[in-house]
Amino acid sequence: MIHSTDVAVIGAGPAGAWAAYNLARRGARVTIFDPSHPREKPCGGGVTGRALALVAGAIGELSASAVPAALIRRARFLNSAARQSAIVPLTGVWDPRSGGSSGRRPDPTVSETALFVASRAAFDVALLTAACQAGATLMTARVTDVSLESDGARICTADDAFRARFLIGADGANSLVRRRCARPFNRHELSIATGYFAHGVTSDEIVIELIQDPPGYIWSFPRPTHLAIGICGQADAGWTAAALRERAAAWIRCTRIADGARLEPYSWPIPSLSAQSLSGLELGGSKWCLAGDAAGLVDPITREGIYYALLSGEWTADAALAGDASRYVARVRAEIVPELAHAARLRTGFFHLASSGLLINALTQSAAVSAVMANLIAGSQGYAGLKWRLLRTMEWRLAWQALTMGHAP
Repeated sequence: MIHSTDVAVIGAGPAGAWAAYNLARRGARVTIFDPSHPREKPCGGGVTGRALALVAGAIGELSASAVPAALIRRARFLNSAARQSAIVPLTGVWDPRSGGSSGRRPDPTVSETALFVASRAAFDVALLTAACQAGATLMTARVTDVSLESDGARICTADDAFRARFLIGADGANSLVRRRCARPFNRHELSIATGYFAHGVTSDEIVIELIQDPPGYIWSFPRPTHLAIGICGQADAGWTAAALRERAAAWIRCTRIADGARLEPYSWPIPSLSAQSLSGLELGGSKWCLAGDAAGLVDPITREGIYYALLSGEWTADAALAGDASRYVARVRAEIVPELAHAARLRTGFFHLASSGLLINALTQSAAVSAVMANLIAGSQGYAGLKWRLLRTMEWRLAWQALTMGHAP
């Protein structure tokens, strides 16, 4: 027997769940396929103010305990080699515990430096619950194959087959939908995120060390019951996941940030595209489209993808209802790709600048530079205006280096 649905969403992470929520709210029959969500993810778990603004109404309707979050007040930047550190204040953090059961919804616009850190399992289940409460159906089955047909798509699991008028691939960096409908990401288009969940310890600050080899950063993000500590490097940079994870372990020992914790290792691929790859990004066709990590919509510098997952998920709902992804593809190319391409061009120079010690000196000495970095962490400072905003801080050495970075594609 072949089952039917209006829209099939493959993947129940933020992109897929938010696409399904928006579709179900508008009356579409939506089936979400995912055997593993919700689950903990290796990302820091930081949800920026602009990401929160997209979903606050939906998850604010749930119980306050649905999204337990660590309250973040500051980011601490380290330069271990030079024994330097700098504190960047983060203000106006939304705490989901302040709403929900009291009936008061969170205000997603309290500050442009708003940031909270949630368990990804809790955040993802809140979005998935909202989608199911809106009318979406969850199939906890692994999709074994998808194919495009003249009137839509065919989705196969081990036990069943489904037909859908429209297909949304929100199934991550190793997306089956991408492999069947477009092409898989090449190795140079992926990063390896690896590290440890440090169980039994937490904090009220995020800790970041920007490094040059491999270009990227080491992070510690607090969840309610543990720290998510990790490192990210380009998959073709010559570092194996094991070597990167040992680099993270050495950092944990050096900083003593997780003394006494039980360390649980993880590894995960993240899209990290060059400006050239972004210019030719395949995003959809007449009866299908890709969202979130499956679409490659991840910040090449911070590797933050939750905001773009939610935004693209919302836009794919419009595409599915129209039965055509052409407007979705055009919108992503006009409104998301230019910002990501700008970040990709700045990437190498940014990490050289950050790891040189000059940035930490400026963060320590200049409230204006600290404010720029707070906005960058929160996602409210775009890369297109970053150089010139640094120039306006009057930190001339920092601004000059910023103005000369980013010439490589």
